[in-house]
Amino acid sequence: MKMTHFAPFALACTAIGLAGCASETEESTTPASDGVSLEVSNARLMLPAVSDRPGAIYFDVENTGDRNYAIRRADVEGAGNAELHGSMEMDGQMMMDSVGQVLVNAGDTESFEPGGFHVMVFDLDPSLEAGGTTEMTLTVVGGKKKSFPVEIRAAGDER
Repeated sequence: MKMTHFAPFALACTAIGLAGCASETEESTTPASDGVSLEVSNARLMLPAVSDRPGAIYFDVENTGDRNYAIRRADVEGAGNAELHGSMEMDGQMMMDSVGQVLVNAGDTESFEPGGFHVMVFDLDPSLEAGGTTEMTLTVVGGKKKSFPVEIRAAGDER
């Protein structure tokens, strides 16, 4: 086979191979909410009282399955960054810091609430306004994801 005939054939084979890779990449990055036995309720984003400050997301998560899940990441639509945080008392003072993961044992419920675990959200998009909703995705150890809507509330509107 002459080289001039081989080049178009090689180019076609490469294009087919790359197309296959692209579709695999798209599928692997698509968030899925399947296979995670976590039920989320009462999810709310509390907007900061002062703009350009972080907000906080509180919710209850129930593990309805028969295996434990460790939540290791939170992503929030409209936030530049989100972190799992925990609050604790130390020397009579309340302290808050990021945590690597939050364990939700099989059959148990974990409450993300003021003074305990919560999700801090940073660099909030100004389009996130009280009365609206956004979406949060939790990622558990192993990479499975659970997405759910989050009600947006004004600062101090903890109802």
